[in-house]
Amino acid sequence: MSRALEGRTALVAGGTRGAGRGIAVELGAAGAAVYVTGRSTRSSRSEMDRPETIEETAERVTAAGGEGIAVRVDHLDPGQVDALVRRIDAERGRLDVLVNDIWGADHLFEFGKPLWEQSLENGLRLLRLAIETHAITSHRALPLLIREPGGLVIEMTDGTAEYNARYRRDVGYFYDLAKSAVIRMALAQSEEIAGYGGTAVALTPGWLRSEAMLDHFGVTEENWLDAAKDVPNFAISESPVFVGRAAAALAADPDRARWNGASLSSGGLAKVYGFTDADGSTPDAWRYITEVVDAGRPADVTGYR
Repeated sequence: MSRALEGRTALVAGGTRGAGRGIAVELGAAGAAVYVTGRSTRSSRSEMDRPETIEETAERVTAAGGEGIAVRVDHLDPGQVDALVRRIDAERGRLDVLVNDIWGADHLFEFGKPLWEQSLENGLRLLRLAIETHAITSHRALPLLIREPGGLVIEMTDGTAEYNARYRRDVGYFYDLAKSAVIRMALAQSEEIAGYGGTAVALTPGWLRSEAMLDHFGVTEENWLDAAKDVPNFAISESPVFVGRAAAALAADPDRARWNGASLSSGGLAKVYGFTDADGSTPDAWRYITEVVDAGRPADVTGYR
């Protein structure tokens, strides 16, 4: 792909860490100028209270060969998003890729509990962070994105439409609603921007080795397989590089409109575009989850990465 996105402008909304950071860096590696937004900066942290910052992500974008621009934005505030879009327009005059990866709710969900046993306050806050932020950002950014044909919207979620079609009792009401709603948001935008030459898709990683996930298992990206000794299915996990390369491949594909409205996964797109994870593997997590984890078979990633 090399410099396929040279001269293009991307906004990764929620690019502080995890999939957002991986996507921002890979878009930069393909030559794009990438605006990286979030609430965690070197001078203040969001309510998640984690150390990753938008400045660090932007620096990684630049180091990869692109141009990273960090902008602190609370995407629940339409005024702040307005100011961001005006800045992008003034500085670049275009927006080619919008990635809605705003989340910030890791501390709010309660897996394995029925609705009435979960915190209503936390659940409603989760929905605001995971859904309202995406709606505000698209509402303000789409007029700039559709100014030129070829714009791409990527709505980041967890799980494919096919997998999420059944209710996921393991993740519970609020998390399931948030992640399924984003897939629907991508479908709605695909219908609305197609006439302007735009494409909108939903994209999910597999079991993502985010910074928080690595911390949870007490491992690093260098020794992450050690965690599979206690949780064998973790062997199917993928780094943020993998979903980053999926997003970059979509953005660089001149025929990306063929995906309009689709629910896509990093593992599925790797089969089409031929990219790999940072370690050279191609984990197909959602097929593995369906055929091995959900089927109750012993953990074995043979043939799945």
